Amino acid sequence: MNTINEQSPLVQAGNHLPLAGKKGLITGVANDKSIAFAVAKAIRDLGGEIALTYQNDKTAKYTQPLAESLGAKLFLKLDVTEEGSLEAAIKQCGDEFGELDFAIHSMAFCNGDDLHGRVIDTTEAGFDSAMNISCHSFLRMAKAVEPLMAHGGSLITMSYLGAERVVRNYGVMGIIKAALESAVRYMAYDLGPKGIRVFAVSPGPIMTRAASGIANFNTLLENDAAKAPLGRTVTIDEVGALTAFLCTSGSSGMTGQTIYVDAGAHIVA
Repeated sequence: MNTINEQSPLVQAGNHLPLAGKKGLITGVANDKSIAFAVAKAIRDLGGEIALTYQNDKTAKYTQPLAESLGAKLFLKLDVTEEGSLEAAIKQCGDEFGELDFAIHSMAFCNGDDLHGRVIDTTEAGFDSAMNISCHSFLRMAKAVEPLMAHGGSLITMSYLGAERVVRNYGVMGIIKAALESAVRYMAYDLGPKGIRVFAVSPGPIMTRAASGIANFNTLLENDAAKAPLGRTVTIDEVGALTAFLCTSGSSGMTGQTIYVDAGAHIVA
């Protein structure tokens, strides 16, 4: 089995592994350019044990080598559009690990017409599909992992600035992401007494396969880099490092936040 040897920036300064002995589930790894892959790599570099998922047999042939390269303990089928699939995957994690310390939700979908068209033209079926896959599945994930986080843990989802501001060609997904960020706050309130912390990570635009479906995405990249205080866009590894940090005890006093990783672009009008 080949393994990836490059280390996360979080451990380059020393040998401390803050996630040693911690276990969790990471969804949404599509390829080695996906944000979820960078998250999995960063968590693994910090000593965490991981379970990864695939959507169907077609995607498995591409993602299984990635799971093997990361040393994933489990490689599980998970299609949130299939009843019981999410819950079954989490049960398998419980059977393998006993308890979970983190769960990463990196799943989103929207029909192209609803993404690029006027929000008032969104079909009921399109809206329901986007909301179920991109938002409600995070609630379902939390409900399923709650019994496995008896000693607390971190639940993390991925959002985008379109939840807060109008972003051209983001359409109804902006509404869905706004609902997702609101869900993070309410989930943090509900689960806080059990020591379960909830976050949304909001990366700036990054050229991933998912982003390739957004019209004029290259223009969006250029505009973000031009206005960002750091003068650039961010990398998937920077998003991965931040997400991994939220799984460590270093973030133990935090919950309920949407945290931007966008070179500061969100502060500039």
